[in-house]
Formats: sequence, C-alpha cells, structure tokens
Amino acid sequence: MIQRKAEAIRETKETKINISVNIDGTGESKINTGIGFFDHMLEQIAKHGNIDLDIHVDGDFTC
Repeated sequence: MIQRKAEAIRETKETKINISVNIDGTGESKINTGIGFFDHMLEQIAKHGNIDLDIHVDGDFTC
C-alpha cells in the first residue's frame, strides 16, 4: 500500500513553518507552534485520527 504523505515549508520575513503529514500513520505527533492550545488540538487530531503530524513554527507572535 502506498502511504499518503506530504511535506511543506513556508518562509516569510516573519515566520518559518515546517509541516510533515502522513495520513496513513499511527497517531504520532511532534508539534510546536508556539500556541499551547493550538498544539493540544492538533495533537488530539493526530492521536484520534491515526495521522502522523510533525509541525514546527518559528516566528513573530507579537500582536
């Protein structure tokens, strides 16, 4: 079976985002967006959806 995977990198002057997704995963996640509640919700999606997520965000979070 072919696994459904994708990776993306997005860089701007303010942010750098690296994302890796495996739809046919086991629920593993490594998530650091800098926003705790958002990290928690993404972890729950990964865990309960058996989706592997690796998300790392560096950026300017000041408003």
